[in-house]
Amino acid sequence: MKKNVIITLLVLLLTAVLMGTIYAQELPTVTAIEVKGLKRIEEGSIRTKLSQKIGEPFSQEKTAEDIKAIYKMGYFDDVRVEAEPFEGGIRIFYAVKEKPTIVRVEFQGNKKFKDDDLKEKIGLSAGAISDITLINDNAVKLRTFYEDEGYYLAKIVPITRKMEDEEVYVTYQIEEGEKVKIKEIKVEGNKALSAGKIKKAMKTSERKFYSFALGGGYYKKDEIRADIERIKDLYYNNGYLKVVVGEPAIQLTDTKDGMNISINVSEGEQFKVSSVDIAGNKTFSEEELKKLVKLSPDKIFNKEILRKDVVEISDKYSNNGYALVSVFPDLAPDENKKEVKVVYRISEGDKYRIGRIDISGNTKTRDKVIRREIRLDEGDVFNASALKRSYERLNNLNFFETVDMSPKPKPEEKLVDVDVKVKDKSTGFLSVGGGYSSLDGFIGMADITQANLFGKGQTIKLRGELGGRSSYLELSFRDPWFMDKPISFGTSIYNTIRKYGNFDRKAVGFDMSFGKSFWEYWGASIIYNFENTKILNVRDDASSLIKDQAGTKTTSSITTTVGRDTRDNYLDPLKGSKNTAIVTFAGLGGTNAFLKGILESGWYFPVFDVTTIHLRGMAGYATGLFDKKLPIYERYYIGGIHTLRGLGYGQAGPKDVNGESLGGEKALNVNAEYIFPIVAELKLKGLVFFDAGRAYGSGETLGSDLRYSTGTGIRWVSPMGPIRVEWGYNLDKKAGESASKVEFTFGSFF
Repeated sequence: MKKNVIITLLVLLLTAVLMGTIYAQELPTVTAIEVKGLKRIEEGSIRTKLSQKIGEPFSQEKTAEDIKAIYKMGYFDDVRVEAEPFEGGIRIFYAVKEKPTIVRVEFQGNKKFKDDDLKEKIGLSAGAISDITLINDNAVKLRTFYEDEGYYLAKIVPITRKMEDEEVYVTYQIEEGEKVKIKEIKVEGNKALSAGKIKKAMKTSERKFYSFALGGGYYKKDEIRADIERIKDLYYNNGYLKVVVGEPAIQLTDTKDGMNISINVSEGEQFKVSSVDIAGNKTFSEEELKKLVKLSPDKIFNKEILRKDVVEISDKYSNNGYALVSVFPDLAPDENKKEVKVVYRISEGDKYRIGRIDISGNTKTRDKVIRREIRLDEGDVFNASALKRSYERLNNLNFFETVDMSPKPKPEEKLVDVDVKVKDKSTGFLSVGGGYSSLDGFIGMADITQANLFGKGQTIKLRGELGGRSSYLELSFRDPWFMDKPISFGTSIYNTIRKYGNFDRKAVGFDMSFGKSFWEYWGASIIYNFENTKILNVRDDASSLIKDQAGTKTTSSITTTVGRDTRDNYLDPLKGSKNTAIVTFAGLGGTNAFLKGILESGWYFPVFDVTTIHLRGMAGYATGLFDKKLPIYERYYIGGIHTLRGLGYGQAGPKDVNGESLGGEKALNVNAEYIFPIVAELKLKGLVFFDAGRAYGSGETLGSDLRYSTGTGIRWVSPMGPIRVEWGYNLDKKAGESASKVEFTFGSFF
């Protein structure tokens, strides 16, 4: 390229000298500019790069810069400038030679992965310009892909073959080698922190027998670099401000099927916090801000606490309109005293309001359905927490593949515009299938659902199930904003048949509900239900409790619900809680009269960013009213996938002389789960759990003689809805009970 530029400049200089003689030594005027040699590239793309203009004197500096600019486009092998006299001035020609086109991309030597799999990993395809840098960059991408899959010794060599003057074949010659497992990770130089604690902070791990399920055990360059930062953060969180972590040293085993990784650590001294100050604050007092700060003097320095302090202070400002606030922690270590002075320096910026809220990408969902979930209005003071909550609410609609909310500050107007971009997904589906239920035996299922009817956010569903022990048919409708008011309305009609151990139950009914949200996370609803129920086919040896309820009964009831739901995601929560109180009163006509109440509380605590601890508790009480007995089908049945896993339906409660479950008038149930990702991209998770619970008769004490179980399972938020498969082990097996159970359910988690 340099040689071409020098030659071109000499030609231009000679041309200028000749023209200078003709035009009394004045620089000639450029009267025309043309581009030669283009075949595939648009001429306009080159002209936008030119600084030399028609009507201006010829400039050697400008044309030299033009040559460089055209080269930088990456499309040309050669660029030259030529000139000739034209209409009282000179005409300039930018003569280019385009790089050849790649007409085929091939792979050779790959056995573990198909060509199509490898093509997805590179950004090179037929029709692209043959650029050596681009070709080599994609070889690196393939090498990285093989490394991430455990093929540390893989070799990728790009080969280009010129078939014609303007056509090139690119072949990536691949030598895969064998997978290289991480045999050992050794930490050296550490004294204050154990090697086990350091390795626990890393995502790179040794290959274990269970790694086939949970992944890990293979070297990934990007991951190991991130692990170096994680080790530093671990030391920073324990006061070691001067820690140095060396680059990992890799040594292959003699058989080259394994590797040992050594990481050297120089810990330095531990530092304490000498003082914590705040500077730059004007809007809020130092006393007010220090209430948010958890880092304190005379304590070991902790970077994680420092980070949380910065977030708390930033949130204080950004939730009160200061959209561009900046909080910078200034650290001043004292090497002699082994102390560090911390100053949170605040640059408040100006107070902003919400400008325009623009919604785009919704081809089906109406604007109002999106806008009503946004917790900010145009003209409101900017609030970062309200913006985050708006994002959560839009995701929880489950109408969109993607949701993106981008605040765009306009400093000159002290406004923040909000761009809301969504991508509608299919919300209507027909599901027809069959399977085996742990409760109902073999079942057939059909479900026709439209969860975003006419783009209005309404749901209509027709659902039917037919099993060996039960059948169910339901038609339901729900409108979360009835008549465009913040009031929900729902109604359904249903028909169900279920065979219990000692009797059968048939029921036909309908319900109607209204609900209202308030205080952002709170909600309440009231439901009226009317049901006609028949108890039939009662066994001769059934208990008197069941025999007394044989025949037809009607229930006319009102159910009130009050709840608070702060979960970040309704289908797959990582943090937050759901708390509900439900009271049902039956006796508004009909033949049944009873009172039934349930208190339920579930809490999600994030651990290590991607795993969750879920704690859930339920307590219930029910009794008959007006000298009428509590219906057998309104009693509490503890046991099964929704309550106490590992026991059969109703087994953790009162039973008759035949061992059949009678249900209880009181109930207590506790579930503890640790949930972790298996394949995060597929929303496939695993869990381990511990359950405790029992249903109680009228004369028993709530909380006594609890039953216990433990187990494991998987959960998948599939395109068709949530699926659970769980195995529970009965920790206190009684006569007639199985030691364990495998159960599954489709449609909801807890």
